[in-house]
Amino acid sequence: MSPGARPGLLSRLELASAVVAAVVLGAVPLVAAPFQTITVCYGLVFAIAALGFNLLLGYTGLLSFGHSAFFGVGAYVAAMLVKYLGWTSMEAFLVAGIVCSALVAALFGVVCVRYTRIFFGILTLALSQVLWSLALKLFWVTGGTDGLRVPTPTLLAGALTPTSDKMDFLAYRYYYYVLVVFAVAVAVMWLIVHSPFGKALQAIRDNETRAEFVGVQVRRYRWIAFVVSGAFTGLAGSLWVPLNGLTTPDILYWPFSGRIVFFVVLGGFKTFWGPVVGALAYNYLETYAVGFTVYWQLVLGIVLVLIVLTMPQGLAGTIDALVRRWRRPELA
Repeated sequence: MSPGARPGLLSRLELASAVVAAVVLGAVPLVAAPFQTITVCYGLVFAIAALGFNLLLGYTGLLSFGHSAFFGVGAYVAAMLVKYLGWTSMEAFLVAGIVCSALVAALFGVVCVRYTRIFFGILTLALSQVLWSLALKLFWVTGGTDGLRVPTPTLLAGALTPTSDKMDFLAYRYYYYVLVVFAVAVAVMWLIVHSPFGKALQAIRDNETRAEFVGVQVRRYRWIAFVVSGAFTGLAGSLWVPLNGLTTPDILYWPFSGRIVFFVVLGGFKTFWGPVVGALAYNYLETYAVGFTVYWQLVLGIVLVLIVLTMPQGLAGTIDALVRRWRRPELA
């Protein structure tokens, strides 16, 4: 955008796009079959995790390969509340998942934020693998490879209880519950990245030395961003486990961290909405590739490679660039 541009035009465009997206997402259960609705619900959950991850990658410039740790903590906390305390409240799952994930992220962050670039990524990967190993070894607590089952929870402090038709409950009541949580998560992340704290993170990303010179406490800001990112990812894990009905050590293993990375890269980590678009697109592609062929990994890999090669800025980044080019005469 040129110095004399009118930024209000783009902000109105973003607002209009958000309203359209909200209307479309709100109408999904009314026009789609339960399976398609639950597929979108999975995408919304992954989008929350991607938003949290992008606070590190897109806004702080730190690439983590260990975010499956926080997703898994959120899921396992919910499963253990069911197994050992008999709790079935979704609100309890969310609060406990966010708190525990933030605590684990705070502990990991003390070590990780001392480093940058590949050192940071490898360290986060190593720490996440420690949790994966514990989930396997402590099988009398975690269920090991058999995992822990999580029944459909109650919603809104017991006001909504599971029905005999689990698919119907997940496709309607739980879908709207996740949609509201997703909207709140998006609003909170929007406030964070547009706050002075968010601007400081971007300054650290662009030039750490200059940011420190003007008074930004780089390590502290990175640590806070790491904790917030972990809390968002843990929230996603707590929302995911009732949909899946089972949590196993697989969600703590490094390939799951790779999926979260790919959500953000596919959508475009240089835009706010990129992680959301990437998570929804990846989940849709994977779901239908699995149903299309037994060689779904090959098909999915080819499609994703083609998208990355033809759209290096990601799906949302490419769309944003096209919109800016189209509106350039008006903004000049």
